[in-house]
Amino acid sequence: MTQPNSGAPISRDSANWAGPVDRLSASGVAGARDDAVTGKRVTGPLQGFGQLWQKTFTVPLDGVVLTPQALIAIWKDRFSTFWPQGQRFYAPLSGIAPGEVALLEISPVPGAPVTLSTGVMVLYADDESFTFMTPEGHTLSAWITFSAERRGDVTVIQAQALERPSDPLDELAYMLGGNRMNNNFWRQTLENLARHVGVAEPVVDMQIVCIDRNRQWRHVRNLRNSASIRSARRTLTAPLRKLTGRG
Repeated sequence: MTQPNSGAPISRDSANWAGPVDRLSASGVAGARDDAVTGKRVTGPLQGFGQLWQKTFTVPLDGVVLTPQALIAIWKDRFSTFWPQGQRFYAPLSGIAPGEVALLEISPVPGAPVTLSTGVMVLYADDESFTFMTPEGHTLSAWITFSAERRGDVTVIQAQALERPSDPLDELAYMLGGNRMNNNFWRQTLENLARHVGVAEPVVDMQIVCIDRNRQWRHVRNLRNSASIRSARRTLTAPLRKLTGRG
C-alpha cells in the first residue's frame, strides 16, 4: 500500500524491500537491444532536476470478482502486455521481485526515430503492491507504485508516481508535451489491465499535483547520464557502427 503524498510503500516485512545496492546489473534480462542500466546507480525524486509531481491513477473494477492479491499476481505476471503499443518492458527472468532489474525501450513520441533505452529496479514487492525506482539517466527520477485494494465490494487498481524530470533536457521535453504523454501512458496501461480482467469500459480517475515548482539546479549534472542523449547518439551513429561491424 502507499503512504499519502509519498508514492512509496509501507512495509511490515523487510524481505519485501530490495537490499542495498551500489551499482545495478541487468544481466538477468533478455531481449532488449541495449543495456543502459548496468553500472548505474538508482535515483529517486530527491535526486531529480525538474519540478516535483505526484500522479495518482485509479480504476474501480466494477463487476469483477478478483481479490487484490489475485489482481496483483496477474499484473506482475503480464506487466509488459498492458503497456501502450510500441513500448517494451523486458522483465527479469525471476519476475518482478525486490532488487530485480528490468529494461525498457520507450518511444518518446509516436513514430519517433529514436527509442529510449533505460530500465527500472524493483524497490519493493508484496502480494498487494510493487514499486519501481529509476536508474541514473532515466528521463524521470521517480518512484512509482502499483497496487490493488478493496473499497467496499469493489477491487480498485492504482498507479501512483512521485517524479521529477531528471535533467534540464528532460524537464524541457516534459514541459513541451512529455508530461501529458506520461499521463496518457499510465491511463492507457490501467485501461488495458482493467479490460483484461473484464471491465468493458474502464474509467480512470487521474489526480495530478505539482508538489514543488522549484528546479534543483544542484542536479544539473544529471545530463551526463542522460538516456535521451545516449539513445539519440546511438541512433545517429548506427550507420557508421554497421559499416565498421561494431553493432
